[in-house]
Amino acid sequence: MTDGRRVLILGAQGQLGIELQKAFQGGADEVVALGRQSCDLAAPETIRKAMAEVNPTLVLNAAAYTAVDRAESEPELAMRVNGEAPGILAEEARRINALLVHYSTDYVFDGSKNEPWVEEDAVNPLNEYGRSKLAGEQNIAQAGGRCLIFRTSWVYSPHGTNFLRTMLRLGRERDQLRIVNDQIGAPTTAAALARATRAVIDGLDTNENWSGIYHMTCAGETSWYGFAQEIFRRVPVPKQKNWPDVVGILDTEYPTPAKRPKNSMLSNAKLYARFGVALPSWQDALGETLQTMRTE
Repeated sequence: MTDGRRVLILGAQGQLGIELQKAFQGGADEVVALGRQSCDLAAPETIRKAMAEVNPTLVLNAAAYTAVDRAESEPELAMRVNGEAPGILAEEARRINALLVHYSTDYVFDGSKNEPWVEEDAVNPLNEYGRSKLAGEQNIAQAGGRCLIFRTSWVYSPHGTNFLRTMLRLGRERDQLRIVNDQIGAPTTAAALARATRAVIDGLDTNENWSGIYHMTCAGETSWYGFAQEIFRRVPVPKQKNWPDVVGILDTEYPTPAKRPKNSMLSNAKLYARFGVALPSWQDALGETLQTMRTE
């Protein structure tokens, strides 16, 4: 599936939207990237209008409500953007026979399992954000059509608001950082996600039924504490001060409005078995991201 695609990317200014534009630029693809000003997932009429005007063969939905804690006080908005809008996108994509690619989250699970989660495991989100993303998955499935849903975790990039950029900012301001050490997952770069998405789509056989949910994260695992330690280990110490002491704490010592799963590890076995696509280790992906930040 590589010739003459008309690609619509939603969430153009977001972390993943920026990287998807890089991954799909060049070649025979015609890429149209829209931000919230042109296509607001909270406003269904703008979704239908964008789909009708662009008439894409491939839709990459990188737009989402991602403020996990704020979703606890804005559940209706989170549900409109993450739950209802994907269903509308799927309906419109089916109408014009376009492929829809949508991104979901590890937060559809409750974190109670000791092993990495597989696609067939029972879902049980702990917070409003997770419930809204699960509703998006379900509404896409109900709409039918050709769709790929990629569940991922702990996404970050050189741009936007994310854990990496927050650590680098706080590291220059504070002498000590207390970071949760009993939640584990796989930090995943938007760039690795975008490249893997491109690899999957380029390799699709249009004669086979490959629609469904797949987990897509960087390889390996760590805690937020381990992630922070690795960031400060790899980044040169600022001239003004040393990096702070990083202290591991329990999540109960850092209460947040939204409850988070203890185990966010996702198994990527199905993705590799079906498409032969694997993402780099989270450590290698971090190194690449830091190099990009140094050269931009």
